[in-house]
Amino acid sequence: MNNGKYKFGMIGLGVMGRNLLLNLADHGFAVVGFDLDAQKAATLETTASPGTTVKGVTTLAELVLQLEKPRKIMLLVPAGKPVDAVIESLLPLVEENDIIIDGGNSHYTDTLRRVKYLEEKNIHFMGMGISGGEHGARTGPSIMPGGDINAWNNLKPLLQTVAAKVNNEPCVAYMGKDAAGHYVKMVHNGIEYAIMQLISEVYDVLKRGIKLNNDELHAIFEQWNEGELQTYLIEITSNIFLQKDESTRNDLVDMILDKAGSKGTGKWTSQDAMDLGIPVPAIDIAVAMRDLSSYKSERVAASSVYKSAVKQIASKKEPAIKQLHDALYFSSIICYAQGLAMLHKASSELKMDIPLSDVVKVWRGGCIIRSSLLETFYKAYKKNKQLSNILLDKNISKLLKKKEKNMRSAVKLALQGKIPVAGMMSALSYFDAYCSERMPVNLIQAQRDYFGAHTYERIDREGKFHTVWDVS
Repeated sequence: MNNGKYKFGMIGLGVMGRNLLLNLADHGFAVVGFDLDAQKAATLETTASPGTTVKGVTTLAELVLQLEKPRKIMLLVPAGKPVDAVIESLLPLVEENDIIIDGGNSHYTDTLRRVKYLEEKNIHFMGMGISGGEHGARTGPSIMPGGDINAWNNLKPLLQTVAAKVNNEPCVAYMGKDAAGHYVKMVHNGIEYAIMQLISEVYDVLKRGIKLNNDELHAIFEQWNEGELQTYLIEITSNIFLQKDESTRNDLVDMILDKAGSKGTGKWTSQDAMDLGIPVPAIDIAVAMRDLSSYKSERVAASSVYKSAVKQIASKKEPAIKQLHDALYFSSIICYAQGLAMLHKASSELKMDIPLSDVVKVWRGGCIIRSSLLETFYKAYKKNKQLSNILLDKNISKLLKKKEKNMRSAVKLALQGKIPVAGMMSALSYFDAYCSERMPVNLIQAQRDYFGAHTYERIDREGKFHTVWDVS
């Protein structure tokens, strides 16, 4: 055996693990991958590019033995107990100063626990978010590592080589202390949920409200992707409308059941935002609408009870399409604003020191939520690293002001057609509330004090006050 021949090891040779290893190999790194499934280990070798150094093994001992020191071992296995099980299996085999990386979608609290546990054993541990799907893993993903700074410094040259590039800059950067890498990826996925919900709502208005066919939808989304709405999600949406179903030859999108799945990261974002006390309603409603979609039989029954057929919107097509374009642009900015505001607060509250300028820089390429908007956000954070919410940036405010009228018109359009646009309505309501000098929660505070003596603050002097509410 050629002990110490390989630069990087992977545990888990599913599509993501295999493609990331092959990407590394294409850039000149000798890599070794482990999977209990001998077929997956063999497939790793047979799919490698000619001239690269790639090996598949079926025992952890062989994987560890093949790696140069300090060993660099990434796990791409299901989150939760499988990660802990693999770590425990590795511990008798690795040595002090070796590096273990969890590249899956682990909850950040698990990552925090693992950082502390392995630190006591002098093993470097990093939680690393990876975005871009199987294609991104193979050709250049967005990479979000956090935790052990020594591990980052050791991995930095390798990760910078294989990450996606924008303006010749690698889409990888150190995301901060402890579990920052997985935290940033969690919020990334929450934003992803929200933007996907918005796109689906716009599609619904165009399809059922304006009665566009799939060829027309393809053309519209293709055109949008060439302008200010240029994003990966708009690009793939355009492509989806062209795909035919092999069994029926119908358009595939029309054959897919309207029940959305999820892997939990959107829910985690909502839950943690509530713990932090940071509002992310666009993400919350995206999670809720996926949940609601699963109640298909009840929705069918309710549509019969309430005779809630969608009405064709009485509007000229072109103005309506423009309104929906601007509404999607406007509400997408709101989604990013909420997620980035959450990261800003988590950075200080959880003491992770997350550099927001680097976060949006990393998201510019390779990842699912990459968008031309991120260049604007990057400039905002370069100008003001302490920016608590991107809506406070003057350049971003100009973008929103240009789209606001059409945003409101698009929501009205959808409501007239009885088409649910909870994401757009939530984004607009957040914007209106965030921009409101005064909110009606003074009444809520009065109610709380009335029934529970919870006290309230006053507008004319400092302190906490309680009133005996006796108006008899």
